[in-house]
Amino acid sequence: MQLKRIQHYIDQYKSFLKSQDREAFLYIWESQQIFQERWDLEVEDLQAMYDAVLQNSQTRRLWKGHAYEPKLMMLHFIEMQPAFVKQMFQDLFDESKDLEGRCSRFVFYCDTLLENYKEAYPLKIENNHYHDDDYHMIFLYLAFRYPESYTLYDADSFRKLLEVLGSPDIPQANDVERFAKVMLTLNRFLAKDEALQELHQQRLEGGTHYIKDSLLLVFDFYQCITRPWPGLQEFDPKS
Repeated sequence: MQLKRIQHYIDQYKSFLKSQDREAFLYIWESQQIFQERWDLEVEDLQAMYDAVLQNSQTRRLWKGHAYEPKLMMLHFIEMQPAFVKQMFQDLFDESKDLEGRCSRFVFYCDTLLENYKEAYPLKIENNHYHDDDYHMIFLYLAFRYPESYTLYDADSFRKLLEVLGSPDIPQANDVERFAKVMLTLNRFLAKDEALQELHQQRLEGGTHYIKDSLLLVFDFYQCITRPWPGLQEFDPKS
């Protein structure tokens, strides 16, 4: 990644934060706040807790869409085997273990539970748990659980981000370890820009949004420059 490109797009992002589009992804900070308030693996009713932590007053698009029901499937899994699901999340959130291994095991456990579900309910039409190919839900769990360490994962946008920032090495498959490192690096640049931080805080509402340090800001940043908003000015290599 090239420093001049990073700084150019940080300046563009500050312009975005002054625009009428600045609230496009603000709902994710609301869901992060709800998750932080309600997540507790030690509760007696794990299913009710899981349902309560994934909420939003504006949209359900983070966990529900056309042919996309990861929250619903996890609720089914918890109903079948709550103790096993509890262990799955304990393993995913164990920061003493490497990230790639935790993500891969979580997918494997979901695969196993899906097979058990299909055996128990052969007439049901569900045939996917939606926690695998794009790792979206896995990183949602990680980002909401550890706001200062992880952000939301969008594989296509991540590859585009590396291209835009001048990286010569673009991964063709999921590379979660590299993604996590790049996000932390970019967050250090964003965190040092006081004007940017002030603009960001101005759009948050205490009590509704998560207002402490959060790498969701990096997600907002890389979405802004890879799915361009109308005012974005591309980097000119000749400048």
